[in-house]
Amino acid sequence: MMSQYSTLGEVARFTNGAAFKSSEWSEDGSRIIRIQNLTDSKKPFNRTRRPTPSSIQVHPGDLLVSWSATLGVFEWQGPDVAVLNQHIFRVEPDYSKVDKLYLRYALVRVLDQAQRHLHGATMKHVNKGDLLATRFFAPNLSEQRRIAEVLGRIDALRAKRRKAMALLDDLTQSIFTDMFGEPIANPHCLRESTVEEIAEKVTDGEHLTPKRESEGIKLLSARNVRSGHLDFGNVDYVGVDEYERIKRRCDPRRGDVLISCSGTIGRVAPVETDEPFTLVRSVALIRPKRDVITTGYLAGLLQTSALKARMLQRANASSQANLFQGQIKALPVLLPPLEMQKEFDQRINQLARLKSSHQTHLAELDALFDSAQHRAFSGELWDDSLT
Repeated sequence: MMSQYSTLGEVARFTNGAAFKSSEWSEDGSRIIRIQNLTDSKKPFNRTRRPTPSSIQVHPGDLLVSWSATLGVFEWQGPDVAVLNQHIFRVEPDYSKVDKLYLRYALVRVLDQAQRHLHGATMKHVNKGDLLATRFFAPNLSEQRRIAEVLGRIDALRAKRRKAMALLDDLTQSIFTDMFGEPIANPHCLRESTVEEIAEKVTDGEHLTPKRESEGIKLLSARNVRSGHLDFGNVDYVGVDEYERIKRRCDPRRGDVLISCSGTIGRVAPVETDEPFTLVRSVALIRPKRDVITTGYLAGLLQTSALKARMLQRANASSQANLFQGQIKALPVLLPPLEMQKEFDQRINQLARLKSSHQTHLAELDALFDSAQHRAFSGELWDDSLT
């Protein structure tokens, strides 16, 4: 059977959401789905009574694509019918041409490829015309369902690994609270300080757009700062000369703590490598004074829900939030005795080893998924050994 290709516009309708003014928000009415509600289930919803066309009314199970700032594919899990904010497409598949799950995986691949081409953009976004014109492998429906089932099985294993890692993050926060109490309330009356006072250095990455290379020194952005670790799997590179220029401002070292400070605010990771790398401005660096505070304790403190909430409050209220150096320096820090901090570090290091094992297995599953996805949407013959 010969391979068949279609464009996304031929197999689905893409409808952009509406712009809702703050004056149109209300205490009740329909929930407004914003990008932050898709990327973080804990984010509160704005509501509106404004009448909206059925084309932007989102029903449970509908596919959504965020196409500006944060690129992603989502399925609305809400129990009710909500309305769609701007910068998000509602995707209505033509079920006579495409399987819904197959389309979802196709969209994930298309956006992954788009993300690579959009590196360095101030505000990443996908042009609707270009998106709808994107060609992808679309065999008959039976084959689409078979491919989607294989990808779905691998994806389910990846989800289990991520859930296990999230539970370890929750346990880290529980250990912190048990030892030191809630950091804003400070029930144990610990010494209070600020990030500026406990840090040798607070800075962010390169402000000018660095000249990127296909290889060289790794250049990390906010997407590489995960919860508790750095992800070096999808990075840009700069040449040695560019690196030497940038590192005069920002030179990450083992023991530093990094914070995502643009787009997705407040992901925190310690630097646990001696390999040289550098940062763009969407990542902030804190170099702690080692005789005052440990790296593990500072990272644990900044990952608490209370400090993350404080960061979000201080970030600029815009379509893409930003947390600036002055706001980071002003963040509150509790200072328990150094011995207590070291005890905390020892306890979370045990969890970190478990998390590292999960990360290794997740990376293997990610590689398997990427390989399977590439073969599926390249129109290559499917390897029956994978099924």
